[in-house]
Amino acid sequence: MDETVKPLRVPPQMSVYADKHNIFNLVQSMLSSLVIDQPEDPISYLISLLRRSSVDIPRVLLLGPPAVGKHTVELPAELLVRLVQQRLNEIDCFNRGWVLEGIPQTRLQALSLQQAGVIPEHVVMLEAPDDVLLERSQGKLVDPLTGDVYHRTFIWPVDDTITQRLEEGQSPSETQRLAELQRYRCEATGLSSAYQHVLKIINADQPHADIYQQVLAFVRTRRRSITPRILLLGPPGSGKSHQARLLSEKYKMVDVCCGQLLRSVAADGSALGEEIQSYLDDGRPVPDSLVLQVLEERLSRLDCSCRGWILHGFPCDLQQAKSQLESQQPNRVFFLELTDDVCLERITLRATDPVSGERFHAVTRPAPTSEVQNRLKTRPEDSTDIVTHKLSQYRIHTAALQSVYPDAYHIDADQDPHSVFEALESRLTAY
Repeated sequence: MDETVKPLRVPPQMSVYADKHNIFNLVQSMLSSLVIDQPEDPISYLISLLRRSSVDIPRVLLLGPPAVGKHTVELPAELLVRLVQQRLNEIDCFNRGWVLEGIPQTRLQALSLQQAGVIPEHVVMLEAPDDVLLERSQGKLVDPLTGDVYHRTFIWPVDDTITQRLEEGQSPSETQRLAELQRYRCEATGLSSAYQHVLKIINADQPHADIYQQVLAFVRTRRRSITPRILLLGPPGSGKSHQARLLSEKYKMVDVCCGQLLRSVAADGSALGEEIQSYLDDGRPVPDSLVLQVLEERLSRLDCSCRGWILHGFPCDLQQAKSQLESQQPNRVFFLELTDDVCLERITLRATDPVSGERFHAVTRPAPTSEVQNRLKTRPEDSTDIVTHKLSQYRIHTAALQSVYPDAYHIDADQDPHSVFEALESRLTAY
């Protein structure tokens, strides 16, 4: 590491203040709006934005397949985006908020809207089985005065005056309906991924009044962007490294493995690195003071302060946990729960192919050929005696760690990795 080039650091107190007052999200929103709208008077424009940010102005996007209970339009994508952008920039939308439906219909349209500055705070995706949607696409009735759409079975007007003037709506052929539905199904995954952080999927196969109440409750939730500072705790073999990697890949948080970080610093040639290397060479534990120094430096860098971080491999006992809280406070703590028997099975039965570098497991991922099986190597630290000792040490300190983090979430790690990830993810957004 070139010590003449110091990475930008943000003191931990600043990160806590920024989270409390939503500073990072506010600055990002203001800069994005300035670049997109390019007002002639930036100062007055920013003042208006700041005033607007002090109240809860809804910006809602409504998605769903044909006949799910919304209207759609068919225009060229560029024209549609331009028209939407112009409409949403008008003063009534700026001051009162907006609900956009009918667009986007594809992931490409969603990205085009985002590039144009159309960024919703809430996205609702209505879903229903295909047979229900096909049934709803028939029997439509339209109010010629308002353009409101009703249905003989699903939505009937309460006012008899409206009932008397309803007219038959134009319905596409069955072939057209199936084609439209198939087209939507092909785009649904891309649409949901484009808005995954602000998305709620609601079952539309229920009375429309119930759907409305669920949508309303979701839209009324105040969504704050809090920089994630995640602590993953659990016994050896519980999957901390794997889950940290999955979270980092999806949410772009910085994956900080304490062990890897220490080895990286030890190899950088610095005075601190040489001191740490002496402990690693002798097989002695690195003193907490050095570990905390390395962690504080890494977690205060700009990438961690802006994107958030996931720390695993530290702390391991009560004193480490208390010391870490003094420098960097996590806002999400997860305990991955797993029995000792399962931990032993996961670790002691794994081995690495020295040729390809791939890791295999005697039960869950056996070697593909006998040739590969014969050359597999087991790491010394994966032996039964060493793993049993590590598990014993973890159990000794578990109760103390839990007392430091009383609001931590406990996740059953004895299930497939995808299910564990979903459990973690569902609690990340529950602010």
